[in-house]
Amino acid sequence: MVDRIIEKKKWSTKRVLTIVGIAALVALIGASYYYTKGPSKLSVDMERLTISEVKKGAFQENIPVNGVVMPLTTIYLDATEGGRVEERYVEDGAIMKKGQPILRLSNTDLLMNMMSQQNTVYNTLTQMQINHNNAMQNTVTKQTQMADVESLFKEAERIYNLDRKLYAEKVIGLQEYQKAVNDYNYYLSKKNLTEQILQQDSVSRAQQEAQDKRSYQGSQEALTIMQQKVGDLIVKAPIDGQLTSLDAEIGQNKTQGQRLGQIDVLGGFKVRVDIDEHYISRIYTGLTGTFTFADSSYKLKIFKVFTQVTGGKFQVDMSFVGKVPKGIRRGQTLQITLALSDERQALLVPRGGFYQQTGGNWIFKVSADGKTAYRADIQLGNQNIDYYEVLQGLKEGDKVVTSGYDTYGNMQELVLKKD
Repeated sequence: MVDRIIEKKKWSTKRVLTIVGIAALVALIGASYYYTKGPSKLSVDMERLTISEVKKGAFQENIPVNGVVMPLTTIYLDATEGGRVEERYVEDGAIMKKGQPILRLSNTDLLMNMMSQQNTVYNTLTQMQINHNNAMQNTVTKQTQMADVESLFKEAERIYNLDRKLYAEKVIGLQEYQKAVNDYNYYLSKKNLTEQILQQDSVSRAQQEAQDKRSYQGSQEALTIMQQKVGDLIVKAPIDGQLTSLDAEIGQNKTQGQRLGQIDVLGGFKVRVDIDEHYISRIYTGLTGTFTFADSSYKLKIFKVFTQVTGGKFQVDMSFVGKVPKGIRRGQTLQITLALSDERQALLVPRGGFYQQTGGNWIFKVSADGKTAYRADIQLGNQNIDYYEVLQGLKEGDKVVTSGYDTYGNMQELVLKKD
């Protein structure tokens, strides 16, 4: 019996199934790649979105700021001299008249200094009188000496004139005549010297009196200042107005320069506004703002800019333009819309949360059929409390998603679903 060779099958069932499985896996991977290689998409419920229309309209750049109502003029009360609060004559909120006492301080050291200065004035005045009396006595003595010298000189002059004639007539001798000449010259010199001494005494006396007078005036002025300092211990209203923020209780010690309160001038208000330092180069006097009070709109205008920056903010003062709201009170806070530019026509997109994620560099733009929204590069300009100014990337009539993008990650396209 001859053996028959059985030919081995090339395609077994197991092998075929393996090949089919591999092919299916490759097809699955290919299909996955095919369907995911395009832009990343995310399905979003339209009810969770805010879709706004880009439109043209009047645009004015403005910013929201807060302001506090203040009196138009405020005079601060600072302690000119330190001391202990002894008495309060009025209470906080009182309507004051200029010069009306507010409170009284005590300062023992100041009173002692004033008494010491009073003694200095009295001593200076006494010494001035003593110097005057001494000078008078000295002058009288010199005047008496002058009178004696003049009398002696006149007698010497008389004898000299007489002896000169007698000597010329040979009645007296040379020795007697020479004596008359010597006496005359002596008393003449003495007279001239006494006159100079008397003149110098007059000048010296005038200088001494002037010096004594200046010394007395100086001590008197110092006393006046000390008396004024003691008088300042009674704090008085510098102007008519309302006393506010009084901070002084009986028994408290107040240092020199410490704030005690303030006087608000009645009859006008201003608004003190805090503005972010980012806008400091764009703020100047004359800019206007608006606010709403009791369902009515009012206008303000900047009249003073404080350029000092504190805590990232600087301040401006604004005055009311036209009517002042009835019932407005000091200390009220106003929400003001401050205009930074004139009104002009511009392409506008409403403000929204999208800006926090995009920085205004792109936005989700709704397709023409309204089924999707895709990323579109844009450029925004200025802004106000309602709109951004569109410079590039959008046109009038476009619809865009303006709500926040914080849950969209890096998605390139939104598929808009309706329930």
